[in-house]
Amino acid sequence: VQLQASGGGLVQAGGSLRLSCAASGRSFGSNAMGWFRQAPGKGREFVATISWSGNSLYYADSVKGRFTTSRDNAKNMLYLQMNSLKPEDTAVYYCAARSGVYASTVGVDYDYWGQGTLVTVSS
Repeated sequence: VQLQASGGGLVQAGGSLRLSCAASGRSFGSNAMGWFRQAPGKGREFVATISWSGNSLYYADSVKGRFTTSRDNAKNMLYLQMNSLKPEDTAVYYCAARSGVYASTVGVDYDYWGQGTLVTVSS
């Protein structure tokens, strides 16, 4: 079972990036998934989560209105559209999947983690 995050890079403040997370080894169509990030010198923090159906979504206050997560269960893919990026969004972004169907903002609820993709936002 693998989760592979991609799409990170260097972008100027105000710009956009779209992160993708490809799941392989099994279907995650019945699993809630999420995005977390870890900035240099800081702990991991919740970014966004989506239920198995895509009907329930939750975002951290710091990204609400700027980031949107979505999923394509047929393709076993998870996405994070990031707009109006700020320097404080600079971090390694991780996708994760949990055994339950309900979205969760808590990292310990997740059983599978990707390797992370670096997003750097310059001022």
